Amino acid sequence: MKTNQLRAMLKNNHLVPPVAPKRVKQLEAHGHIRVDEYYWMNDRDNPEVIDYLNAENHYLKSVMEPTEALQEQLFQEMKGRIKEDDESVPYYKNGYYYFNRYEKDKEYPIYCRKKEHLNAREEVMLDVNELAGDAAYFQVGSLGVSQDQRLLCYSFDAVGRRIYNLAIKNLVDGSMLPDEIEAVTGNFCWANDNRTLFYAKQDPETLRSYRIYRHALGTPQEADELLYEETDDTFTCHVRKSKSQQFLFIVSQSTVSTEYRVLPADSPSEDWRLIQPRERDLEYEVEHAEDHFYVLTNAFGAKNFQVMRAPVATCGKEFWQEFIPHREHVLLEGMEVFKNHLVLEERFYGLGRLQVRSWDGISKHYIKMDEPVYTVWIAQNAEFYTHILRFGYNSLCTPSSIYDYDMDSQSRELMKQQEVVGGYDASAYRSERCWALASDGTEIPISLVYSKRLFNKNGTNPLLLYAYGSYGYSMDPTFSSSRLSLLDRGFVYAIAHIRGGQEMGRYWYEDGKMLKKKNTFTDFIACTEFLKREKYSASDRMFAMGGSAGGLLMGAVINARPDLFKGVVAAVPFVDVVTTMLDESIPLTTGEFDEWGNPKDKKYYDYMLSYSPYDNVGRKAYPNLLVTSGLHDSQVQYWEPTKWVAKLRDHKVGDGLLLLYTNMVAGHGGASGRFKALKELAMEYAFIVGLVE
Repeated sequence: MKTNQLRAMLKNNHLVPPVAPKRVKQLEAHGHIRVDEYYWMNDRDNPEVIDYLNAENHYLKSVMEPTEALQEQLFQEMKGRIKEDDESVPYYKNGYYYFNRYEKDKEYPIYCRKKEHLNAREEVMLDVNELAGDAAYFQVGSLGVSQDQRLLCYSFDAVGRRIYNLAIKNLVDGSMLPDEIEAVTGNFCWANDNRTLFYAKQDPETLRSYRIYRHALGTPQEADELLYEETDDTFTCHVRKSKSQQFLFIVSQSTVSTEYRVLPADSPSEDWRLIQPRERDLEYEVEHAEDHFYVLTNAFGAKNFQVMRAPVATCGKEFWQEFIPHREHVLLEGMEVFKNHLVLEERFYGLGRLQVRSWDGISKHYIKMDEPVYTVWIAQNAEFYTHILRFGYNSLCTPSSIYDYDMDSQSRELMKQQEVVGGYDASAYRSERCWALASDGTEIPISLVYSKRLFNKNGTNPLLLYAYGSYGYSMDPTFSSSRLSLLDRGFVYAIAHIRGGQEMGRYWYEDGKMLKKKNTFTDFIACTEFLKREKYSASDRMFAMGGSAGGLLMGAVINARPDLFKGVVAAVPFVDVVTTMLDESIPLTTGEFDEWGNPKDKKYYDYMLSYSPYDNVGRKAYPNLLVTSGLHDSQVQYWEPTKWVAKLRDHKVGDGLLLLYTNMVAGHGGASGRFKALKELAMEYAFIVGLVE
């Protein structure tokens, strides 16, 4: 990339940036006073706040004006690789093949089905493009078809705050039922009588999913019966249906505890039955097959989880019997039940794997994978009476692929591989797995990919390091056609599988949360230093990116080591940790006390305060920084990144770029639609590419 773009951006950085007014707000806890001069930004309806956000957006546009051609080039590249008239692999359920497809130049999917066989006439169930119209934001959440296949219920959000409405369509004549259920979570399921819906509703202030209702078609929402209310504000609840379609479940869960209630799906008016009362540190998931419930659980000391089973009639913990034992070095993440087979989704030494076994355990095997670094998952498997498993596979080099696997013959058929328009040669790229040594001696896996033609292990390649490291979410090495725009410009792309995720087992997660959270940050620093030491890149060519809790990671790392990176992208970053976790009116707060700790307890307050990015901003030469946000974000409120940028502007030294972009019509996930989202990614990539000298 020509250096004139970098120079132009830095020159434009001397434009006058917005200066946020300071208004002292004292926040006291445990006898300690924090002063927050930007607390006033916590008011979405304040015109002064909106004016400031618009001013920041204008400033960003002015500074990045030299990259506008590059942004458009990146956007066209990324869009050009997408097969615009694409469709998913159909799956069979209850007499129909279901699939979705996209049409050229359209943002949203079209949901379809065909009766009995794939040569049948296509029935369009829902065209989201028609629903969205000219809306700036529109998102369809869940879809569910009634047992008789005649009615479609779907959830939609037209704001981006994840507050949904439910609507019901008659699939026989295309008419809409008068039923519309407003301001709910979007979670629902049908009973087997084809006229009863169960759905979850959120608290209007905190957005915590806390109530389950029963709705009878043809009746107003005001008449819906409240069946269950979750009164513990550290728990949420939702409804789901068993794969067998015989049972409905109400699931209450917190970070460390679960509780299930069950109801026969044929009897929606009966009382729900408790499976196992909640206990702290007892987690479990329930599935049904024949006469038993199968329970994936950490009960009885099974840190990496095991499978138990119990008769449907007597299913409390005292009746659970070991079915798949706990293994110290294998994390059991999920299971799929079939008539003659059980499939286990496992994680071993940082990689996923699938074990297929007969119910008696006599026959069992692992599905072979073709690459040393990959991602595998159980895909859509709606049918119980089948010997075919559908699974997904990709890697940093291999596009997303869907396979049908014969569990008896152990043969597989590739049903579809993501098409990269314009041609893609996987052999032109190389992926690696390497290991960094953390400060406490722990080995941290890193996945990398780069162009064989453009890579030189001499420190000259630019490198983008990505990580998340929270909630036990594993950041698997997956394919991205958009990422090719970096790789084909000589970038190395790396994923740091740091603690706080679950790549190496349950202990990996527990060693990166609560009072061990700083391991997440020091692991990332160790990975950065390893990549520099091994000459994958150098400090003046290294970049970092993370979003949400990964944005917290970015903030903590640049406070601790502002020298490590040329530039950082922090997307919807959770950076005002102490203030947020003290405010139980904010969505997600109470449900995350077992992730971060409750700062009403002084030991957690002190620990959070020691790493909270907003509270630890200092007079430092921070790297070039692009921060993104969404005005309607319900997970990380827009004022966190906004306040953080304002405080950084006041404290940072040097000429580094500091830019804030707020999507004024979207929430946590950014723009809706498959192409609008690419515009934002192109901006982020242009920021990075434009800084490469």
